[in-house]
Amino acid sequence: MSVRRVLMTGDTVGGVWTFTLELAAELWKRGVEVALLTMGADPSDAQKAQAAALPGLCLLSSAHKLQWMDEPWEDVEKANRWIAGLAEEYCPDVLHFNSYGQGARRWSAPVVLTAHSCVLSWWQAVHAQRAPRAWDRYRNLVQDALRTADVVTVPSASFAAALAPHYKDLPECRVIPNGRDRDDFYRTAKEPFVFSAGRLWDEAKNLGALAAVASNLSWPVYIAGETGGKNTSGCHPLGRLSGRQIRDWYARASIYVLPARYEPFGLSVLEAALSGCALVLGDIPSLREIWGDDALFVAPDDRSSLERTIQKLVRDEALRRRMADRAYDRALLFPSSRTADLYLRTYLDVAMKRSSACVS
Repeated sequence: MSVRRVLMTGDTVGGVWTFTLELAAELWKRGVEVALLTMGADPSDAQKAQAAALPGLCLLSSAHKLQWMDEPWEDVEKANRWIAGLAEEYCPDVLHFNSYGQGARRWSAPVVLTAHSCVLSWWQAVHAQRAPRAWDRYRNLVQDALRTADVVTVPSASFAAALAPHYKDLPECRVIPNGRDRDDFYRTAKEPFVFSAGRLWDEAKNLGALAAVASNLSWPVYIAGETGGKNTSGCHPLGRLSGRQIRDWYARASIYVLPARYEPFGLSVLEAALSGCALVLGDIPSLREIWGDDALFVAPDDRSSLERTIQKLVRDEALRRRMADRAYDRALLFPSSRTADLYLRTYLDVAMKRSSACVS
């Protein structure tokens, strides 16, 4: 039994784009061709160029809405019909879905469903209460997708635990941490500033807390990403950066801060660590699971503690260097090659299981 063709879904509006390209590149090295079907929005010119540079990757794009967007249901059905036609033409050994909209039906090929995030667990973490009834249809769709997939994967065990209260009979999830290629990042002479990346308006990332204390810090604070009209008077907003630009900011930054309330894995933290940054992170189970004692943690809503912790690193160069080195060493445990090996093993497992079921 072998896996040579994977039809994979992704989106262009978040970290899933990085995940799918990294995984596709590593799978090609292992003899696996990937057809990547994107939704959410048409890829930008830069994203198209990224995909075109990867051998063995076939990019097929659409602007079909994802299940968490406003009134997505007609688009979800259109996407399913589109994917069904492509699956019949492409004849994949495995379908790898990176969103829930396509999981809630039976497919001719075995299905691996990766749960990257979830509105209901996001809502609980951000608002400390269950999502309103308006999300019931979403809940039912995700419930069906989780039950129907041959295997459900998650980037952290903590995220699987966060899913469990919101869905009945959650299947056992296979933990496959995300990864990044360390050669895509570099360490250089560090400069005296604090850096972060993410949407300033996203309450889960909680970058508003960093912006609020920025004017009290000894070093300037730079934040890459969309501001969404939020107050940035205390920091220096950089707007959306290209991949090359953000790698340069990572490399020069001394401290990377993400006081997240909700983060199933945190690719930006991994990228910052591979670039030699000391880390200050939100004290939540998933980030504790991934970074252990190799980052400094603060309660997401304790802005005084956030300010003190950053200032401690600013003033103590020896501590800052030590924590940066520890974060870098920890980051080496999450290479993209390991992620690909684990996914390929998963593909083989579901393909063999489906084959055995057909024979019996």
